[in-house]
Amino acid sequence: MAELKRKLTLFDLTMIAIGSTIGSGIFFTPSLIASTLQTPLLILSVWLIGGLMALSGALTFSELSSMYPNAGGVYVYLKEGYGELAGFLYGWAYFWVVNTGAIAAVAVAFATYFSFFFSLSAGMLKLTAISGIIVVTLVNVFGVKAGGIFSDIFTVLKLIGIVGLIFVGMFLGSFHTSDFSSKLVSDKSLSNLFAIAMVGVLWSYGGWHHATFTSSEAINPKKDMPRAITIAAIVITSIYLLINLAYMFLLTPGQIGSSSTVAADAVVKVLGTIGGSLIAIVILISTFGTAGIYTLAAPRIYFAMASDKLFFSRLAEVHHKFHTPANAIVIQSVWAIILIMFWGTFENLISYVEFVDWIFFGLTGASIFIFRKRYPYAQRSTKTFAYPITPLFFVGMAIWFVVNTLINKPEQAWAGLIFLGMGVISFFYWRMKRNRNK
Repeated sequence: MAELKRKLTLFDLTMIAIGSTIGSGIFFTPSLIASTLQTPLLILSVWLIGGLMALSGALTFSELSSMYPNAGGVYVYLKEGYGELAGFLYGWAYFWVVNTGAIAAVAVAFATYFSFFFSLSAGMLKLTAISGIIVVTLVNVFGVKAGGIFSDIFTVLKLIGIVGLIFVGMFLGSFHTSDFSSKLVSDKSLSNLFAIAMVGVLWSYGGWHHATFTSSEAINPKKDMPRAITIAAIVITSIYLLINLAYMFLLTPGQIGSSSTVAADAVVKVLGTIGGSLIAIVILISTFGTAGIYTLAAPRIYFAMASDKLFFSRLAEVHHKFHTPANAIVIQSVWAIILIMFWGTFENLISYVEFVDWIFFGLTGASIFIFRKRYPYAQRSTKTFAYPITPLFFVGMAIWFVVNTLINKPEQAWAGLIFLGMGVISFFYWRMKRNRNK
């Protein structure tokens, strides 16, 4: 049987981690966060907290990735730490909700900004989003290096555009254009407000761990993977803080909170409609590139699950010519297209997606304590900085977010729990089928 090839460099892995994270979120969620927290200092604080969560997670995952440089990343850590059921549920949730839903939502965001230049009907908008998914699917089926090059190019282009946005805000904007004296007005507690705002923040920060899914295709995974995700977390946090400052230099918190296209509105303030068109192009590049990276990385989870005979066997097949998990890539994209056809957008399920995702993030972070106790003398090329404080912070924040989402967004949270319950039933079916075929 053909095998996955090790072709991804440190730069490729870093670009996958950054590109998976900086997608549509930073261009859409600032309005949600500003309308919730209202004051600049609280807005910046919640973005900083999100960055610290990403960094602590990256530092924790660095040790895990150095111990298990295998295809599947988080799936492997959960399976080795807690058993097959935990790993299966992660892959189950990723296939049916988290990653396919993210691909669908990002593709629709791409089509929405495409309509900035060309008037599209609702049907044409869906068709444009589907066409985008088909393109990135073909790119990633043709080879992991092709997918890596695609990731590199689009991530670099989007970073150039974002740097331009930051430059416009910092050098052409002014502190006087932002109301730094605004007061917080709400009947909710500060903790609840932060939890609500964190949904958008964590959606925007989500994705840096995608690089771990491609560990088996990295040239030097034990050294390069920890470096890549740590560098990515630092770069992403810096960019998000700067871009939010740029928004505040150009718009008041009230204007940010009421804008659905805050990036374009901010640039139009200084550069007019030409500036708005340029930022729309940046967002097109960003969303298209992110859809491509999501399409590249996550099928390695399904590939690993199928290799363990806990998912459709055809997903474990590697294309004989391109040496990619082509079946997993294609089936994932087909489901994402179905989501677009039936739902149009995934934005109304962001809380549901993040709730489920952060259950597994918390479990993955906690697994480091299990491995430290189980394998105290195991060789680790990378150890978590400031252990055990770093993973304790990450796991504690994950628990806080999940509990608050259950309180503030009960419908989405309970839907996620019910969905995971369905996954438990499916797991025992696949395991029974595997045991019967032995």
